[in-house]
Amino acid sequence: MLSLRELTRSQWVQRATGVAAAHYLRLVWLTTRFSNDPVDVYERIPKLTPIILAFWHGQHFMMPFVKPKELRAKVLISRHRDGEINAVAAERLGIETIRGSGTHGSDFARKGGVFGFTELVRALEEGINVAMTADVPKVSRVAGLGIVKLAQVSGRPILPIAIATRRRLVLDNWDRTTVNLPFSRGISVAGAPIYVPRDADAETLELARKAVEEALNAATTRAYEVVDGTPTSGDPARG
Repeated sequence: MLSLRELTRSQWVQRATGVAAAHYLRLVWLTTRFSNDPVDVYERIPKLTPIILAFWHGQHFMMPFVKPKELRAKVLISRHRDGEINAVAAERLGIETIRGSGTHGSDFARKGGVFGFTELVRALEEGINVAMTADVPKVSRVAGLGIVKLAQVSGRPILPIAIATRRRLVLDNWDRTTVNLPFSRGISVAGAPIYVPRDADAETLELARKAVEEALNAATTRAYEVVDGTPTSGDPARG
């Protein structure tokens, strides 16, 4: 008999869960009154493409719906078994996937970091938008250098974005994963595009990293203030 651990690792279970997740997220999207900040963000995106869409871990579930239908987009998803579920859901929602890792540790190559970075650069060169979390695994709300280096190598801008819904569940895990609930009010908040010079030195890269971190925190705070109707205090991704 299969153990629960073995069952959750099976390909058919992961695929079925991913398909179910995609259907659920589409329900949330269709039953939520979403607005945009700024209101003309969908007019701005095509003028900036290809872009690097940045968001925080745990705040990603509604991101597939941000993409204008006429534009292609690829998202970086880890090779972890949970990543397989996310990959299936993303593909069902019209987002292509790149399997890799955002880790900067000694296991960078083993987790597909080199391949993921190369594929992201290639996608941008082909005019395809890419999306990825700005914080590295297990270090929530702290932007890593990976996304900044991608902007440097590709010459494409980083667009910080946050999506929030009034009705939600916040899990008690490292990234405070937020599960958006249907029949709610929601908003997508986009910050100003952040460019990184191709000749950026270590100091300039660090400044860009901090700029991404601050912009994402500001967008996240703004998103939760709007949907909750009150100024936030502490972590905005609260229950």
